[in-house]
Amino acid sequence: MSKRLALLAVIAAGCLTADRAVRAQPSRPPNIVIILADDLGYGDLGAFGNPTIRTPRLDAMAAEGQKWTSFYVQPVCSPSRAALLTGRLPVRSGMFGAPGGTAPKVLRDNAAQGLPLDEITIAEALKPKGYATAIIGKWHLGQLPGFCRCVRASTPGSGCPSRTTCG
Repeated sequence: MSKRLALLAVIAAGCLTADRAVRAQPSRPPNIVIILADDLGYGDLGAFGNPTIRTPRLDAMAAEGQKWTSFYVQPVCSPSRAALLTGRLPVRSGMFGAPGGTAPKVLRDNAAQGLPLDEITIAEALKPKGYATAIIGKWHLGQLPGFCRCVRASTPGSGCPSRTTCG
């Protein structure tokens, strides 16, 4: 009987210690991964029902996280990227394209414009909350100093060549 009692005491002590260790861990904010793919249709991924194109890793990410099913896009990439990064309609940030108009459509490497500096990106909002941010792939929201992704979307050390210029 005393062996059983001793065993129960050891198990109870272990459970209490383990419970304290779990509670003592600081809570971490969730990881956020946003994927924007040009020319990808809603039905092109297995997670959205495509029977022939195999996308197992993207399907797993969709199953474990969120699937955004409604998003207003423009026929060119710069306004859509601006909307995703700012949470605002392209027309509100001036990042919309109209044939023959003066508003930017696709911002190429030689563009004098960029995402307006007073627009706050999701990365700029998340950095003060302790998030490390990065953008991988094309930016097309301005390449001149001040506009570029190294300043607007990436944490220092995330692969950008400089905080003041893009390269």
